[in-house]
Amino acid sequence: MDASLQDIDVAKKKLAAEALSVVVVKLGEIMFTSQAPGVRSLIDAIRELGPSLAGASVADKVVGRAAALLCVYANASRVYGCVMSELGLEVLRKFSVPFEHDALVPNILDRHGTGMCPFEKLVLRINSPEEAFSAIDRYLATGA
Repeated sequence: MDASLQDIDVAKKKLAAEALSVVVVKLGEIMFTSQAPGVRSLIDAIRELGPSLAGASVADKVVGRAAALLCVYANASRVYGCVMSELGLEVLRKFSVPFEHDALVPNILDRHGTGMCPFEKLVLRINSPEEAFSAIDRYLATGA
């Protein structure tokens, strides 16, 4: 079995068992977990692990366009989302990152469920994973 398939299984099980928001697994080793909501946890993983994230499998509760671009930026080998948006799916497909999801939704909504998630709006017109990382990082630095 492909190592990334084993890794994504480990990540999915841990994500569900411990009510985490993100789990990153590489070569059978859990590299990073977080309960932080939103894309902040992916930014934290990228900051903490840097290039060692390349080839890791990422399980995330919510994968929209912003999270998908961050996973591409981190060179993730496989991505799982409990909930994935159509825009997130398009990004992963475009960059040939294998993915799985439980629920597929048109858009990721904000915390109140009244409109599109602010991070999704932020990266709506951004196609470069590097630009997306910079834009999200700057946005979070402003105290979002």
